[in-house]
Amino acid sequence: MSGIDRDDLRAAVGSGLLSEVQAASLLALADSRRGARENLAEGDEPFELFKGFNEIFIVIGLLILASGWAAVTAAMLAGSLGGYQSKTVTAAVIGAAVLWALSEYFIRRRRMVAPAIALSVLWALNAGAGLSAQFSQPFMIAQTDYSSMQLPFALTTVAIAIYWLRFRVPFAMALIALGVFALALLMGAIRMGTPADIGDFFLLSASGPFAWITLLVGLAVFVVAMVFDMSDPHRVTRRSAQGFWLHVVAAPALVNTIALSLLENGSSGAHLLLLAVLLAFAFVAIVIDRRSFLIAAIGYSVTLAGTVFDGEGAASTILVLGVFLVALGAFWTRIRAALLSPLSGLVPLHRLPPSH
Repeated sequence: MSGIDRDDLRAAVGSGLLSEVQAASLLALADSRRGARENLAEGDEPFELFKGFNEIFIVIGLLILASGWAAVTAAMLAGSLGGYQSKTVTAAVIGAAVLWALSEYFIRRRRMVAPAIALSVLWALNAGAGLSAQFSQPFMIAQTDYSSMQLPFALTTVAIAIYWLRFRVPFAMALIALGVFALALLMGAIRMGTPADIGDFFLLSASGPFAWITLLVGLAVFVVAMVFDMSDPHRVTRRSAQGFWLHVVAAPALVNTIALSLLENGSSGAHLLLLAVLLAFAFVAIVIDRRSFLIAAIGYSVTLAGTVFDGEGAASTILVLGVFLVALGAFWTRIRAALLSPLSGLVPLHRLPPSH
């Protein structure tokens, strides 16, 4: 089937077949699809952090602007007695208005990628600072009572969600997921006490609920990521990018919780069982065609090699996993085609990226 170029669209508008608005929308969709897949190898996964150095230039300017605003606010608070809450909230409201205006220009009008990520982070930090100043109780926090932080955490997550609804920045979806994680863990800490060490966040055998919270929220984030992925199987819209960032958040929670719980068992077969679990994650990543889902497994295996793992069996496990991941990266498309063939009657392949 031959492609439709701009001359064809002009002819369609001239003949009355399409309106100018419809032609412009169709052209924008074509540019979006081409930008997502252009110059990608067959079966590759689209990923974009910035479109050019001008975006990096703007991001640096935004960071300097934000640093200057934070310094001015801090100097204003330090140079006067009292009024900490009202002044911080006022500064946050002004900052929110400026960030929203900048987002309208750089995201809605200019369609920039890197500034969109930077503005999303700045929006989240600004909202968190202002809402914490308004609703948290410093004296309660000083006494390790964090109950007053629940509302600021929840409202900050809502503020990020409102920002996402307006600007549809894919990275903002990851910030929403992290906000849900933080709020769930905070609620667990308030009800069950502060965790003794960081291991409690990932050990299912720990006394607190934190590992179970991490696991369940990770599964929920993964499900939402799959909803976005299955609504865009050809990976040509921003829904695919939303799924990408959600997978980046979900995978570490799932891999870390399961892996550390297995290692804590300390049995001789724990390393082999861990390898089996990581291979299962690799299988899921291949089926859904998400290399981003394997980022946690790759990074985590390197971390384990220098910290938790010891002994010859552990080294062999890492070696086998490393060889497997390298081979997977080299022959991803062929491996995926071979795996999907027998799954045609078990999974909805029409909702997943096609195999080549």
